[in-house]
Amino acid sequence: MADAIHTATRIAAGDDKTNYDNIAITLHWLTALLVIVQFALAETWDWFGRDTRETMQDLHTSLGVLLTAVVLTRVVWRLIPGHQRPTIVSGWVEIASKSVHYLLYALLIAQALLGFTVGWSAGHPIHVFGLPIPDPIGTLARPLRHEIRDIHSKVGWAIIIVAFGHALAALYHHYVVKDRVLGRMLPFARKSEARF
Repeated sequence: MADAIHTATRIAAGDDKTNYDNIAITLHWLTALLVIVQFALAETWDWFGRDTRETMQDLHTSLGVLLTAVVLTRVVWRLIPGHQRPTIVSGWVEIASKSVHYLLYALLIAQALLGFTVGWSAGHPIHVFGLPIPDPIGTLARPLRHEIRDIHSKVGWAIIIVAFGHALAALYHHYVVKDRVLGRMLPFARKSEARF
């Protein structure tokens, strides 16, 4: 049973027993930070008055564009020769491990597309740190806008849930299994992993 738990968490954490380079690490943690901030903004802006809520929504839009750029940079970085990490597993374990990362990438890209659609669906530009990005889609019907906004919210929750499971699996491997999962993404953990 313990081996099955270790295998399942290794899959969720995406462990392939190699370290990532500093750019990959920076992009990973920047993605994580932006996802948390974006989620917190969206879940709390209704607690505030109109002016504060609109400021938070504008910040959410700007950070969403930044998150999109970071995710696209991560994808491109991984596709550049020399940045791929070989796997030490095979068969269904390898497929499942890669699927966790692909699922997160797919959710993040879908979320970006939904976010742009929500922003432009009222028929005017979205503003990124004050700079307008023209609307290429035109005005959408109000019921469709609400439906897209609802899907955007649900995908946000899905990202948080999958990422939380991913993080728990990495912590489990570091503190219970005592392998290199966390050390791959935390330089200070690499130093401490020598004692394991």
